[in-house]
Amino acid sequence: MGDCIFCKIANGEIPSNTIFEDENFRVILDNGPATKGHALVLPKKHYADLFEIPEETLAGAVKTAKKVAANMKDKLGCDGLNLVQNNGAAAGQTVMHFHLHIIPRYENDGQSILWKPTSPTPEELVAVKETILN
Repeated sequence: MGDCIFCKIANGEIPSNTIFEDENFRVILDNGPATKGHALVLPKKHYADLFEIPEETLAGAVKTAKKVAANMKDKLGCDGLNLVQNNGAAAGQTVMHFHLHIIPRYENDGQSILWKPTSPTPEELVAVKETILN
């Protein structure tokens, strides 16, 4: 996509703080990081979201994230990490180019990448299950 900023970054048309690159992906530091080392795995080809990306490319993104995360754990000494992938505006996706966040986590880092659990009844859970399965 000619006007996609992540396509331009992934393909080196716009400078970035690249921490890993191969023929299919570029991993960059996020310009608005949640924590030190927060990075984005960007496919070099354009896919809007999880529903467009081919399974083999998706698997490659996760393998790339694992490699980069292991390096972060070693070099940054993070205590854990979150892998986050948003799909659609309602889910927080702001750039419509598939990307996977690698967010190093540190004890007492002040971030909360969690949700508030709800309390569905057993019947409601069964109804949702049936809706999905049918």
